[in-house]
Amino acid sequence: MNDLRIVFMGTPEFAVASLGALLINGFNVAGVVTAPDRPAGRGKLITKSPVKEYAELNKLPILQPENLKDPGFLKDLRDLNADIFAVVAFRMLPEAVWKMPPKGTINLHASLLPHYRGAAPVNHALINGESVTGITTFMIDEKIDTGLILLREEVQIFPFENAGDLQNRLMKLGARLLIRTLKGINENSVTPQPQSVFLKPGETPKPAPKIFPEFCFINWEDHAVRINNFVRGLAPDPCARFRMKNQSRSLIFKLFESHPETADHPLRPGSVISDSKTNLKIACKGGLLNILSLQAEGKKRMNTPEFLRGFKISDWVIDVSSPA
Repeated sequence: MNDLRIVFMGTPEFAVASLGALLINGFNVAGVVTAPDRPAGRGKLITKSPVKEYAELNKLPILQPENLKDPGFLKDLRDLNADIFAVVAFRMLPEAVWKMPPKGTINLHASLLPHYRGAAPVNHALINGESVTGITTFMIDEKIDTGLILLREEVQIFPFENAGDLQNRLMKLGARLLIRTLKGINENSVTPQPQSVFLKPGETPKPAPKIFPEFCFINWEDHAVRINNFVRGLAPDPCARFRMKNQSRSLIFKLFESHPETADHPLRPGSVISDSKTNLKIACKGGLLNILSLQAEGKKRMNTPEFLRGFKISDWVIDVSSPA
């Protein structure tokens, strides 16, 4: 029934669910393309990608090119004789790759395109305080995340959900949508549509660029609700960060979980309010940010009562200057 011959391309855990769904649903996976093995962790041990580990368990042919334009890789890829390529969380493909299969190359993207094109759609949707996001399958073309849309599925964002939670839900939803898309292609029941169809008149797509470390520092001049969305959007990795200092040193903290309290107050943004036992709050515009879970440099993640038992908070102040 599922007579499409597919080459799957992906690297992280997010992609494994989609590869597994292809196999469970009886699709013919002719091969897998994933990242080369890399040193990882403190010991810099050579580590396989999650997709490679799963492909090996299922005895699938694996290609791991350093260079996607390498003639040897292109020959090996062509020799797999695929009808279509399915891409989930992989690198940007050169034209020589995405144009190769007769039915084209489809991509699964963790947003409702055309919004949140780019490397970090889940993070930016939460940072911007969205209440709805979703998953999209589309045909890859020469630009990033701009191709014809095949299927989209919407999902509500829960108020206390962070990027890790939401990504896990989208991973499962995306695997199901990929199956629906491929079945639709196989049955000629999916009609590709330009992304402009999904924009309101005058609306501009919201971007989702790659997140760099300097982006992760909190601006305490911002509103409490927006800062909390920023924390949710960066948790559990790479994590929102802030700097504290005392008379002799400065430390960077990762903030995993918080809760906004909206209220007027006379405090300067960045002021610390704590009973030194169970509560830690930081003043910002429009209220206070209640700190629930954090990690100091060189320490493990702790909830606030654990942290305050070993840290004399009264000696420290928030450094609101540039993180550089």
